[in-house]
Amino acid sequence: MALRAEPTARQLRLATELRRLRDAAGFSAREAARLLGVSPPHISQIETGFTGVSEDRLRRLAANYACSDPALIEALVTMATDRTRGWWEEFRGRLSTPFLDLSELEHHASYRWDVDFLHVPGLLQTEDYARGLFSYLNPEHPKSEVELWVEHRMRRRVVIQRADPIPYEALIHEAALRIRVGDRAAARAHLAKLLELSEADHVTVRVIPFDLDNFGGAGSAMVYAGGSVPKLDTVVRDGPHRTGFIDGEAQLNRFRALFRRLEAVSLEPGRSRDFIHGLAKEL
Repeated sequence: MALRAEPTARQLRLATELRRLRDAAGFSAREAARLLGVSPPHISQIETGFTGVSEDRLRRLAANYACSDPALIEALVTMATDRTRGWWEEFRGRLSTPFLDLSELEHHASYRWDVDFLHVPGLLQTEDYARGLFSYLNPEHPKSEVELWVEHRMRRRVVIQRADPIPYEALIHEAALRIRVGDRAAARAHLAKLLELSEADHVTVRVIPFDLDNFGGAGSAMVYAGGSVPKLDTVVRDGPHRTGFIDGEAQLNRFRALFRRLEAVSLEPGRSRDFIHGLAKEL
């Protein structure tokens, strides 16, 4: 089997979980290789995502590692055997890998939480909002590239608009709602679209208002994607130069708790819609 040139984030996550199971069981890579009748370098290739693993081999490893979580094993088998080529593959070679990895993560998520303080989350943006954002942040890029980014962002919304949408909750700070990425007309249209999307039963939008005492969470923007089991949850955070995928158990617990703290100080959905209506009237 040819080695992958660039494993996807999903392939890397499977590799990471297999390595974690081996470490927890106290097996060396050489011992794991003997279990499968392969060379130690082959185990290294599996555990770095550069080659796949069959269902039979995965189950054999899990059994010998004494993994006692059948739900996790089944989830890993699904990841190892899934051959889905989603809509994002249309953009491969035209967009950088993080764009595609995020799309794939969303496609397989069981639910999604967003927290944002300066911009409305991507799944809730209009074309004009996304175009204004990309154009402002990347003035040196040609218009055709900006339009490609916008098209991809609009396609991502399928996860909350398809026949089997994922439950989605967004916590948006008042600052993000007040910042005008476009002109007044574009801002009104964007708030109207946000209200429209928030009416869906599976979509919850909550506003974090300025008027809060003792609030130090303004640096807590995140995308939290629920996995098929909690151990496969993922947090995505954007940095100045890269998009980071976070999956350590202690880190996930921290971000879950942080989301609940932010949710607790945000307005209830009904009051949030009233708040957004009020902002639209101000325009």
